[in-house]
Amino acid sequence: MNKLLEYGRKAWFVIKVITGYEERRIRSYRLKLQEKIQTAQARKEELSKLPEQVILSEVRRMVEEMQGLNQLLNETEAKIEEYFKPIDEAADRIMDMQMEKEEREMELMKVMKDQASGDAKRGNNAKHQGNESTTRY
Repeated sequence: MNKLLEYGRKAWFVIKVITGYEERRIRSYRLKLQEKIQTAQARKEELSKLPEQVILSEVRRMVEEMQGLNQLLNETEAKIEEYFKPIDEAADRIMDMQMEKEEREMELMKVMKDQASGDAKRGNNAKHQGNESTTRY
């Protein structure tokens, strides 16, 4: 009985092959497998691109954050400069006053030196003339 069933199965397979039914079934199965493979590859590519997209979005976010911090830093610097502007102006005036005072002192020292050297020359001339007058007599 088993042999008869086995023979029937083989005969049925041969009929399917001859009519092309088995070939169509195999083609259909192959097409389904090929579609599954393509969708799996597409998913795989999407998953491989996902880390790149995550990294790129993270880099974009960090760049935007750094630009925001840079702008905040520039604004803070401007506020600090504005805050210290009166102090800087006062310091400049004090420095100018000190420089003028030192220049006046330098001029005064120069005048005193010139006067002292002039007095010394006059004194030397007077001594020299005094010595000449004593040597004449």
